Amino acid sequence: MQRACALALLNEGETLILNPGKSNDDLAALEIIQKLGASVIINTSASSVEELKIKNERQGVHEGEINCGESGLGIRMFTPIAALSSEEIIINGEGSLLKRPMHFFDEIFPQLGISIQSNNGYLPIKIKGPLQPADITIDGSLSSQFLTGLLMAYAKAATIPVTITVQNLKSKPYIDLTLQVMDQFGYKVINDNYEKFIIHPSFDPSTSFRAYTVEGDWSGAAFLLVAGAIAGNITIEGLDINSAQADKTILNALADCGAKISAEKNAVTVDSFSKGIGEAFHFNATDCPDLFPPLVALAAYCKGVSVIEGVSRLQHKESNRAITLQEEFGKMGVNIKLEGDKMMITGGKEIRGARVHSHLDHRIAMACAVAALKATGEIVIEEAEAVNKSYPGFYEDLKMLGADVSLLIN
Repeated sequence: MQRACALALLNEGETLILNPGKSNDDLAALEIIQKLGASVIINTSASSVEELKIKNERQGVHEGEINCGESGLGIRMFTPIAALSSEEIIINGEGSLLKRPMHFFDEIFPQLGISIQSNNGYLPIKIKGPLQPADITIDGSLSSQFLTGLLMAYAKAATIPVTITVQNLKSKPYIDLTLQVMDQFGYKVINDNYEKFIIHPSFDPSTSFRAYTVEGDWSGAAFLLVAGAIAGNITIEGLDINSAQADKTILNALADCGAKISAEKNAVTVDSFSKGIGEAFHFNATDCPDLFPPLVALAAYCKGVSVIEGVSRLQHKESNRAITLQEEFGKMGVNIKLEGDKMMITGGKEIRGARVHSHLDHRIAMACAVAALKATGEIVIEEAEAVNKSYPGFYEDLKMLGADVSLLIN
């Protein structure tokens, strides 16, 4: 959804977005593109299917500051796009985003003709373009999201082929997704083994209509799929089994631990473990770090020690997720050890009732809720509304599935 919003902003004509997301991150993306010059019209058809019409008004920046909320992708993707403008723009965010490092821009933007002033590598940052595409080398070890923004901005601004060389790229599937969406908007990027990306100039017609349907979100669905393995049969519609989304690999972990899985063209069904309890599994989440929280909830119900690799990717999320998962699942009686880049979860024991805290992290809140489904006592999640960042309807969906969910007013 956020990628589609960014490319709709860059599109010279009208873009129709079907199946739009409604999370806080999605709403932040819509607000950003309007401040950068796009108009957004929300339509509801007779069948109640909501759609967005987005048009680039070509009037430049409407306001001198854009706020990306708490969206890590939003800040890293939209900042290079905003730098296409010759106007001075302040880029800001909220909550945990203020603590996430943005040194990347300090290092790269001067090479592209962009002046930048940051808060010692953190938000807010002040930029002034226009971005001038050039052959550069970047470090991709912190996040692939910086590359996503550069690819889009380069594709819009390039007048000759230019190359971005990337060292130590992490989360490659997320770049696959970026390139997939860019291709649907008519941009040509050659991926040379994830080490070099060659961006060719885009065509520039006076008008170009684009229609894009947002895929179902495997990141959010992962929690419900794990819920199916733990607590009973569930079918989720709207998931593309051929998607480029990294978090689709949750199916591999579910299969490894003994959950029953069947997949159709547009739906996935998961039933509970064949023996009532899962088998310990080993999973490398380096390229899909957002799966750590649902995988920990899954491991809590798997007998033995499950191992998840890629802990180094968790430090700069909404919380330091490795420590947060260790603390909050520890309250429920789940032992988690951290050794180097590995997390080891001892599961298969009783999940006890406890009061836990989301740390204002949407995925921690959802992981604790899923773990609570077969706990021996009540699980109370403080700051539970953190789920609104990516999945506002999460608790309602759990209630629809039969879970006992109630809101406590302090």
